[in-house]
Parts: sequence; C-alpha cells; structure tokens
Amino acid sequence: MKNDSENTETAILARSINPHTATWTPDAARSILEISLSKKDAQRRDVLAEKARGGTLSAGEESELENFRHVGRILEMMKAKARISLQKANLAS
Repeated sequence: MKNDSENTETAILARSINPHTATWTPDAARSILEISLSKKDAQRRDVLAEKARGGTLSAGEESELENFRHVGRILEMMKAKARISLQKANLAS
C-alpha cells in the first residue's frame, strides 16, 4: 500500500504527466512552455512569499501560498516534459 506522501495531488499528477518521457509534439511542447502566472498572480505570490520570510503569514495566507507552490510544481513538471519532448524532436530532425 502506498503511503500518503505517494498519493498527494502533486504525486498523482506527476505520475500522470510522467515528465521524464518525451511524448508531446513540438507544437504542444512550445505551447506548454509559454504558460506562466498572470502578472497579478505573480505579484500576489511574491507578497505572500515576502510575508512568509518575515513570519507574518496568517493561516489563510499560508494556505494561499501553498496553492501557488502547488501550481508551480505542476507547471514545472509540465515544462520539464515539454523541454524533453523538444530535445527529442530536435535530435530526430
């Protein structure tokens, strides 16, 4: 039986995305690499991170910051797969 850390949303999604395999088309990979937080979201994340460094986050803000961390991990997995897919396509051409 898997333990709880192996069945977090991020772990389940990582197994689904399988970021170490190069299965996306070059067009799909390039599109994925263009995904980023909106300017407003990036600013909010930065404000929360600064408050965290200062030890002044409320419980609600900690939860909000964890949401940004979660999204960041998902995007990084997707971008890793996109980069590997592009490398594979470049080697094949």
